[in-house]
Amino acid sequence: MATISHNKAKTLPMPASSEKHQGFDELIRYVRVREVRDNRFVEFDFAIGDPSLYVELVLPQDAFTQFCHHNRVVMMTDEQARRVDADMEKWRYGEDALRAADDIE
Repeated sequence: MATISHNKAKTLPMPASSEKHQGFDELIRYVRVREVRDNRFVEFDFAIGDPSLYVELVLPQDAFTQFCHHNRVVMMTDEQARRVDADMEKWRYGEDALRAADDIE
């Protein structure tokens, strides 16, 4: 039987036994409504644990309401939304481009 050497592998630090870990079901679920279309569909962002890591979804209004209830969502605050938008612009345009745009204004 072959032996695999792990001497080059990095080991991750193990948490102390007294540290508490949040289970997946305990993570906060965030929703940010982007648009309501024709009073029928809700376009929104959905994030679990970190508001900046989200998926974009579209659901009929009744399904959106059920989705929010089932996931016990928290609506993203205006401040969280501003941070997410700023982070997205940083990744899209780069920090140098954003600084240059700020200097022009």
